[in-house]
Amino acid sequence: MHSGPDDEQPDAPLPRRLGAWTGTLLVVASMIGTGVFTTSGILLAAFDSPTAVLACWAIGGLLALTGALSYAELAAALPHNGGEFLFLSRIFHPAVGFVAGAASLIVGFAAPIAASAIAFSYYIDRVFPGAPGPLLAIALIVGLSFIHAWRVDAGSRFQNGFTAGKILLIVLFIAAGLWQGDTNLAFRATDSSLGATLSSAGFAVGLVLVSFAYTGWNASVYIAGELDNPQRSLPLSLTAGTLLVTVLYLLLNVVFLSAAPTAELTGVIEIGHVAAVGLFGESAARVLSALIAAGLISTIGAFIMTGPRVLEAMGAAFPRLGVLTGRRAGRGPAGPIVLQAAIALVMILTSSFEALLTYIGFTLSLFAMLTIIGLFVLRVREPDLPRPYRVWGYPVTPLLAIGLMGWMIWQSIMERPAVAGAGGLTVAAGIALFQFVGRAQPTRN
Repeated sequence: MHSGPDDEQPDAPLPRRLGAWTGTLLVVASMIGTGVFTTSGILLAAFDSPTAVLACWAIGGLLALTGALSYAELAAALPHNGGEFLFLSRIFHPAVGFVAGAASLIVGFAAPIAASAIAFSYYIDRVFPGAPGPLLAIALIVGLSFIHAWRVDAGSRFQNGFTAGKILLIVLFIAAGLWQGDTNLAFRATDSSLGATLSSAGFAVGLVLVSFAYTGWNASVYIAGELDNPQRSLPLSLTAGTLLVTVLYLLLNVVFLSAAPTAELTGVIEIGHVAAVGLFGESAARVLSALIAAGLISTIGAFIMTGPRVLEAMGAAFPRLGVLTGRRAGRGPAGPIVLQAAIALVMILTSSFEALLTYIGFTLSLFAMLTIIGLFVLRVREPDLPRPYRVWGYPVTPLLAIGLMGWMIWQSIMERPAVAGAGGLTVAAGIALFQFVGRAQPTRN
């Protein structure tokens, strides 16, 4: 068995200040953000079929749920901060875990922060035309990073409050939209080849975009070392959060597609605003755009809260990254938070929105698939490891996740080789960095 960072129990474990409620809301906050309010217009341009768009969101939800159920078993058995870094180091090799951790810094957290901040600037511009959206996005990242570095409790309360408000906003919008819209528009395929669309390479790439919107279904595993009763809190937060978001996503997209003719929504990034105009008029749409922008604050905060915990775990395992460890009592991991924010700010200034979405979805699917494969490996290698939760529907559930992710990854390589190349470069950079930082600290068994 490879020793890894999970074997090492720190002399002063992090206090378990966070409960199942925070874990569930963290999953919801991480997932509901940029993607659902920006992706369906892009999908309409690709499919030209509202029904295919809804099918894409439904299959994306199934993929997220199967992944969450699989991760729940691993997280309950290994309840420490770190996520894929922790799991892959334990199951395969510290080098594999390190590459996953380095990739998650860039792709899993910094890039979604940047994408969410860009979407925030788009919606702010709808509310206040001509507002300095990019500057406001940068200020938002800096401000939220300060809050989460300042106090763990303050960051948790901030997240819970904003996320609960976001859920309420979405529920009210869905109720009003279903009342006001024309659902016949949402369930009308524009051609007779829906089956061919669902099996096409373009649909697989669409799933990659949708998988970005579902990014965060594994959020609570990154704070496992700070959750009270993690054996119960982790499975509950992962499954409840993912199920809730899947239902909300499907209903939201029914509302979007019922708000206006397909031609008016096709290719539109701020689809939430355009749908609101069609449903309620321009003035109400501006109010909704302001609320969506406010909701994106909790999404950015969720990534700022979770990502640095991975870096902190890596710093504890690799001496040359020790600068990433050592936080004051009650405070967040300041060094990792600053590093993550800096990378996100660079991405805001250098990347396009759609390219970020595809890059994130492709690369994260690669490491999520590898982690779920590790579920099988760990069961064989360590059959006596205490497993307070065992994945429902084993082995079908994890195999379904692996199959869907594998199909998405392969088709993305065929259809978007440049994006796949960027993902490959990220992996190569992680390998090169591992060669520099060297071997993990000796573990205490």
